[in-house]
Amino acid sequence: MSVPLVRLSGLDALRGFVAAGRRMSIALAAEDLCLSPSALSKQISKLEESLGVRLLVRGHRSIAFTQEGAELYQAGNLALQQLQDAVGSILPGAAGKPVTVTASIGVTALWLLPRLGRLHQQHPDIDVRVAANNAVLDLKAEDVDLSIRYCSETVVPDSAIRLFGETIRPVASPLLGVGDIDSPDALAQQVLLEFDDARRPWLQWSSWVAGAGWGFRKPRGLLRFNQYDLVIQAAMAGQGIALGRLELLGPMLRAGQLRTIGTPVAAPACELAYWLVMADKLPRRSVMRVADWIEAEARAQRSPTQ
Repeated sequence: MSVPLVRLSGLDALRGFVAAGRRMSIALAAEDLCLSPSALSKQISKLEESLGVRLLVRGHRSIAFTQEGAELYQAGNLALQQLQDAVGSILPGAAGKPVTVTASIGVTALWLLPRLGRLHQQHPDIDVRVAANNAVLDLKAEDVDLSIRYCSETVVPDSAIRLFGETIRPVASPLLGVGDIDSPDALAQQVLLEFDDARRPWLQWSSWVAGAGWGFRKPRGLLRFNQYDLVIQAAMAGQGIALGRLELLGPMLRAGQLRTIGTPVAAPACELAYWLVMADKLPRRSVMRVADWIEAEARAQRSPTQ
């Protein structure tokens, strides 16, 4: 049952309470609101008095919600976030703030860029900024909204969304005229394109050969690249065969720029996957629309081997 509008507590008090809940710290929330900790504490105390219930349990440099406080925070946080979004959308210059998406150079070039045309078609009003970077960025410090990360579940926040896993299989350009790689001799006759990254041995030919149960033989040639997208560009140019990360290569496989030429081998790092991480738990509306689009693209992508 709703209370009459006249009995609704003042916005300042509710804002102070929600700010404390977001930070779970009165001192940090006071900094956010440009108040002293004592002033913010008094605001929350007055709110508790007006409601006749305790909202927070105060400890030494810590706070916790009571049951009533948790209920009010859940509703108040959502309402204030919607108000922040609405006010932000009408402020001069706010509507044009871009949504910044970061991913590794390889993921950006192979998975994200081929799909950006569809994003623009669906959301022509959203300005998107792509920041390709192999480093794991501090999203808030770098003012980044969304990140596509390749890692294990243990290192991503609970709110991260799993996009897809990884399947590794040899690929080559049809122009190369290579048949199926079904023996060590067949592999040794080829020029191999190698991703020269010791941190990811499962993406190197020695690992794939071991997974196939073969002994490694010296190939006809070996070209090494320090970026994975360069490996794939060389493969599409017919310069050799590469270990394809099939979930990243769907557009190239469907367009006939690449074809699979060997059986898939389970990657030693099979627990790794691609995750969507958001800088804010309650992002602004434009960020949420881009996040929903990325998740939908990942969900809809068909197996590249089909």
